[in-house]
Amino acid sequence: MLTAHAIPWCELATDYRPQAFRVQWASDGWMLREAAALRRQVFCTEQGLFDGDDRDAIDADPSLHTLVALSCLAGEADQMVGTVRIHAASPGLWWGSRLAVRRAFRQSSALGTELIRLAVSSAHALGCHEFLAHVQAQNVPLFERLHWQVLDEMVLHGRMHALMRADLAHYPPCDTPYAGFVVSPRRPS
Repeated sequence: MLTAHAIPWCELATDYRPQAFRVQWASDGWMLREAAALRRQVFCTEQGLFDGDDRDAIDADPSLHTLVALSCLAGEADQMVGTVRIHAASPGLWWGSRLAVRRAFRQSSALGTELIRLAVSSAHALGCHEFLAHVQAQNVPLFERLHWQVLDEMVLHGRMHALMRADLAHYPPCDTPYAGFVVSPRRPS
């Protein structure tokens, strides 16, 4: 029975925080659509790197894999909260690009880190001998903490980027990328 001081359950729902996240290769059309929408939000709307859409020739590459981070509610995917794409430029040479995490989830979880981990580890399982990425300058320290090395610096899309290479010794092969793994959220400090 509700009392005068009781808070309706619908108001409590606004404080919902996911209990877990699943990081995996996209396995359904809705995941691909939501990943594309998140990329547009981050790279076109927020950062202004592209006008209207960030799609390019890599999106049509047959070796392309889209990875996603999903918030989970009662063990089921609830919302797309992060994405990155990987592709093989040539046998053994893989690239990662378009790492994006929804703004509301950037500080409360390690989703970027986990997307990077699955990207490199799953490519490693597919025969990757070298994994590269063009990383925006503000993200270089994160990648360096994750055992990446700066090879060069350049301006891409009007912003400073570093060409970086992952140290594969820190990324054991992941043979189950569609299952991926579950990540517990970090609590804000």
